[in-house]
Amino acid sequence: MSGLLRTIANRAAPVLRGHTITQRANLYAGPAKEKIGPVETIIGLSLFSLAILGPSGWILAHLEDYKNKE
Repeated sequence: MSGLLRTIANRAAPVLRGHTITQRANLYAGPAKEKIGPVETIIGLSLFSLAILGPSGWILAHLEDYKNKE
């Protein structure tokens, strides 16, 4: 049943949207042109981890301040 609904939705969606231009990304698969060194890898992973874990760590570190706020 879900396959039938998916087919109907895929065929009806362009009609309901009208004449819009669909954008498609140009993706190319292949080996990297330049090798990334271990220092660059460590810096990239560190910044990525900080961006993900930093805000949640801040909230957990200041949880008591948020609870006591009047």
